[in-house]
Amino acid sequence: MFGRRADGKKVKNLLIIDKAITYFMPQRIDAVNLVEQTVNCAPLDKFILEEKKNSGIHYSYTEILYAAAVRMIYERPKTNRFINNCVIYQRKYISVSMSIKKKLVDDGEEITTKLFFTGRESLPEFKKILDDEISKNLQSADESHKTSRVAGFLCKLPNWMFKAAIALLRFGDKHNMLPRWLIDASPFHTSMYVADLRSIKLDAIYHHLYNFGNTTIFTTLGKVGYAPVANREGEISTQKQFKLKFSLDERVCDGLYWSNSLKLLMKYLEHPELLKEPLPEPELKGRALKKKLKEDKKQAKRVAKEDKIRAKRNAKAEKKNAKKK
Repeated sequence: MFGRRADGKKVKNLLIIDKAITYFMPQRIDAVNLVEQTVNCAPLDKFILEEKKNSGIHYSYTEILYAAAVRMIYERPKTNRFINNCVIYQRKYISVSMSIKKKLVDDGEEITTKLFFTGRESLPEFKKILDDEISKNLQSADESHKTSRVAGFLCKLPNWMFKAAIALLRFGDKHNMLPRWLIDASPFHTSMYVADLRSIKLDAIYHHLYNFGNTTIFTTLGKVGYAPVANREGEISTQKQFKLKFSLDERVCDGLYWSNSLKLLMKYLEHPELLKEPLPEPELKGRALKKKLKEDKKQAKRVAKEDKIRAKRNAKAEKKNAKKK
């Protein structure tokens, strides 16, 4: 309350136009800008082939995009801002939400998950985090993911109670009353939401920004195709490529900042070898160091609690399976 949030810090000393624009356009749907980028697959394919040959690790386009996007958000911190109740906040963490379809059939179960990053991870570290999260969510015995548990609880409520619960959540979010554990569980309170549409053989689409939560960036990847391209000499060739489409909240920073941020993202996709090494941790002193140590301690407690709950649920599921056998 009173301007303080569990997931963000109020941005002060804004320019007049930056502060006023949130009142002219109070909702994310008012302020969405749509951007399309074409990604040349040649540098990615070359990098993936070399890494598989040299290190035995096979990377996918999605993993490289995640690493590039998170690195971009870390290096361009204004893209990790969000607006709540006409106030601009700087997000305290970097997170990415994604949806996972357990089976590629019409009625296949879909799970939404949220991953947290520092932004300094190397590409192998990104891959491990993604692989671990996906494999964890695809295991039917493990239903301990925070997002799934909260969503499952709400969906069991009667319709009138479900509607009241959502209204209460919206009110609490607007007035900064949501607890940290609930924000951590919400896929809509995230730095970026990514939808990989290649897996369902669909072209990239412009996805809306949710008015619930505070997602500032929504990105979709389209299926790979071939298109004619011309070089500076006017020679035409066929290029393997896919589309990236972005829905961006224009209120968090100006057009030049967004432009330079997307250029940085495309640079990483054109030169994925730049993502192989982790970024050095910034040197902290005084109050900043104490705050960092406090956050690390809280995060360690949250992880330990999650692991404990997961272990209990897995043990319970194993007992049930043993009884059935």
